[in-house]
Amino acid sequence: MNEILTAVIPVVVIGIICAAVLVAASKIMAVKENEKIPEIRECLPGANCGACGFAGCDGYAKALAETEGTATNLCVPGGDSVSRKLSEILGVEFEDVVEKVAVVHCSGDCNFTQDRVEYSGIESCAAAKQIFGSKGDCSYGCLGLGDCLSVCPNNAVCIENGIAHINTKLCIGCGLCTKACPNHLISLMDDVERVIVSCSNKDKGAVTRKVCSNGCIGCKKCEKACSLGAIKVTDNLAQIDYTKCPDCEDFGACARVCTTGCIVISDFSGVHRVK
Repeated sequence: MNEILTAVIPVVVIGIICAAVLVAASKIMAVKENEKIPEIRECLPGANCGACGFAGCDGYAKALAETEGTATNLCVPGGDSVSRKLSEILGVEFEDVVEKVAVVHCSGDCNFTQDRVEYSGIESCAAAKQIFGSKGDCSYGCLGLGDCLSVCPNNAVCIENGIAHINTKLCIGCGLCTKACPNHLISLMDDVERVIVSCSNKDKGAVTRKVCSNGCIGCKKCEKACSLGAIKVTDNLAQIDYTKCPDCEDFGACARVCTTGCIVISDFSGVHRVK
């Protein structure tokens, strides 16, 4: 019995001493948190999307509280309401948020193209991309397995007729879907814009036409129809410079002359503009 106590007692004493040292160290070496951080963090939506340029909502809250000059309008998912709350907490002037929505640059659903292989495996676009490159005839097109859908925090994405569609009325502009798409078909744009090129194929027109009847063939009719030079065909694909669109006197001319109908005009207003 004495032998057991002789072995246990020193261990207990050492444990008590170590515990005391750790408690003292935690008190002495503790870094005090800025009192405003929890209040700021409470205002943020918690999407942790990184759209603000920081490592999630915690990173943005810390920057706002501790780094002078950090803009209060960087939270796209939160919109103007969050920006207003942040400006009130920090005592700075309110800054308007440029609301964003995600759009899919592919309209090659099963009515316009077809699969070249029958994929049977993990329901993941990234997995299918690694194995086959693309399961469809168009190597640039949507794989339709829903990686974008799985990361959307607001159920704004669905898969219909084999490709992804985004309900911009539900989209908060977090950009998580843009990062999840292995073919980089999804981008963010200001939700005041009204026209998109729903194609990403950069092959020559004849090649594109063979794999998708709704793809851009680089005919440049849209480019010629735009008097402001807001749309240009680069690498066989029409691309829009939205900074020039607001001054357009013949809005929609590019879409009206599009041979394949891949230029789409619609109301892409996001959730922050839905009444």
